Amino acid sequence: MLKNKIFSLIKTECGRAKYEMLASKKGIFSRIRLYWFVLFAAIKDWNLTVED
Repeated sequence: MLKNKIFSLIKTECGRAKYEMLASKKGIFSRIRLYWFVLFAAIKDWNLTVED
């Protein structure tokens, strides 16, 4: 369910693939990198429509 909410913010296929890769990694720096990515991907994809 959380992935559905994230995917409503990250709308490109490459962004979703990158999210999946970053979410699978463990560790504190990996989590920080994931949150950083989600923040900027959401800003970048703000005006795009969902292609599902």
